Amino acid sequence: MKHNLIIPAALVALASGKPNVPASTESPLNGSWRLVSSKSIVKKDTTDTSPKKGLETIKLYNDDHFAFFTHNTDKSVPAAYDSGAGTYTLNGENYTEHLKYCSEREWENHDFNFTLTVKGDTMQQRGVEKVDSGSVHIDHIIIETYARIKQ
Repeated sequence: MKHNLIIPAALVALASGKPNVPASTESPLNGSWRLVSSKSIVKKDTTDTSPKKGLETIKLYNDDHFAFFTHNTDKSVPAAYDSGAGTYTLNGENYTEHLKYCSEREWENHDFNFTLTVKGDTMQQRGVEKVDSGSVHIDHIIIETYARIKQ
């Protein structure tokens, strides 16, 4: 008797042409990205803040979290390290980071809003970083360009 119900249900599912698979929510950011260039704009002054020789910045994403770290690759000098992590939302090109953890503690628990574009293996984020906490007073526009790291 159970077989009599399964076969018609299967035929209806096949005839509809639509598989019963949930839509993917995977973020286009998922994976690893290397910072290739960056700028800081304060009022009318633009400063090239691209990674200096011997420094590397990597940003990692999953569906709703991000992490970044900057470190020096020159082992002949003392180690330099900076990092942070948190959650993010992406709605079209509207991208917001909530920085929960950071080696610069004054930056923690701040939200940063950006415009983010991904074209192929290149990602660019542009927006205001503003922190006025303790001894840190930051208010500038950043433009960061990342290249996807291929496995």
